[in-house]
Order: sequence, then structure tokens, then C-alpha cells
Amino acid sequence: MTDPASPPVFELGTDGPRAVLVGVDGSRTSLRAADYALGQARRGDAELVSVYVRAPMGIAATTAEGAGVMEQAHESAVHEIADYITTRAAELRVRHRFVEAYGDVAHEIAKLADEVRADAVVVGASERFGHRLVGSLAIRLVRSARWPVTVIP
Repeated sequence: MTDPASPPVFELGTDGPRAVLVGVDGSRTSLRAADYALGQARRGDAELVSVYVRAPMGIAATTAEGAGVMEQAHESAVHEIADYITTRAAELRVRHRFVEAYGDVAHEIAKLADEVRADAVVVGASERFGHRLVGSLAIRLVRSARWPVTVIP
């Protein structure tokens, strides 16, 4: 028998979601994924954790000027995404936390999902042609198979 004064033990998938994690990058599909995740969190009275992962900068950022332009674009995108989701969460009365991470997108989303003990992960379908050849974020998350992954077209 458990002690009633002790904190509840975390259980996956028993009484509805406690946390829904959504990966956002500003694309149309990721914003649709955010709306879907907001609805899922609202219906389940769960916290929504949205994450924007900054991937390492490519060749365009090899000069100081290129890095500055890229950084400014990232900051603007992050603020717009965070404002959009925060506003929608407030309208729907959903508890919301916005997290910014840096590194490999699939790895960072999986790490955060484990940290927050997410009951579900929601991502938008990739709109890039190359992902059909080398594998998409959704495929990489599904392969880790630690939580249900919903892919929004």
C-alpha cells in the first residue's frame, strides 16, 4: 500500500495525458501540429510543452555577417512562434511552457519528451523533398518508440 502523503508515481497512458509535447519550427505543418496539440492538451487537461530546436548553422553562417543575419532571423522566428502558441494556449486555458533547444532536432525533442515525461509527441509532417530520401523527423521519433507520435499533415 502506498503512503497517501507521498507524491503520485508517474504512469504512462493511465489517466489521460499529463504533458503533450509539440515540436515547432514555424512551418505550416508544425503550426497545425501546435493547434492539434493544444486541442489534445485542452481535452486531456494536460500541460502543453512546445519546443523549438535550433539546428547547427550551415555554410551561410561561416562569416560573422552571415551568422548575425541567421541569428536575427532565428530570434524573430522563435518570438513569433512562441507568441502564437502562448496566445492560443491562453485563449484555450491550457497550461503552456515554451522551450528552446539547440542541436539535432530529433535528439532534442526525444530528450525533452523524456524529461517532461510526455504522454504524447506531436510534430508536423516534413515539407522538404530530401526528407523522403534520408528520413524525416517523424520517422526518427517513431523509431525511438518511447511515446505515441502523431504526425500532422
